[in-house]
Amino acid sequence: MKASAVGKRCSVAERAYCAGLIDGDGAIMAIIEPHSEKKFRFRVRIELKITQKNARDLTFLVRLLGCGSVRQNRTTSDWLTRDQKEIARILELIRPYSKMKQKQIQHALEIVRTPIREKRDLMYVARLADSLSKFNVRSKNRRKNYAKVVQEHLSSND
Repeated sequence: MKASAVGKRCSVAERAYCAGLIDGDGAIMAIIEPHSEKKFRFRVRIELKITQKNARDLTFLVRLLGCGSVRQNRTTSDWLTRDQKEIARILELIRPYSKMKQKQIQHALEIVRTPIREKRDLMYVARLADSLSKFNVRSKNRRKNYAKVVQEHLSSND
């Protein structure tokens, strides 16, 4: 499988290493946000992030995976990508090697692959996003019930 636009190949060891990074220091998050250009006024996106103390420990991911960027925070650095096609590709690459986040990978791939053609499609991915956020420790206390917000919006437009 190709790992980047320049034709680099991602070895089995590199796939397993990336899976371990995501399992240990990564997050697979779903974001539902208002979007005026979308048919039902919302979009659902997956965000993939890995946090490390040192930015140098993450910069190789940009080259290896051919996507994402590294951002410095106050005390840590994050490798982050929001490109849905790239996220699907990366999750497929690491899926066989992930030990901790199999259900999150499954939910995220389902969200990315579900086209939003009808209101029920949007509600389906909103519920998946709610389900995915329950896996993320930091999201538990500040988590929103996105499906409820989307349902209220859709009901008011009927």
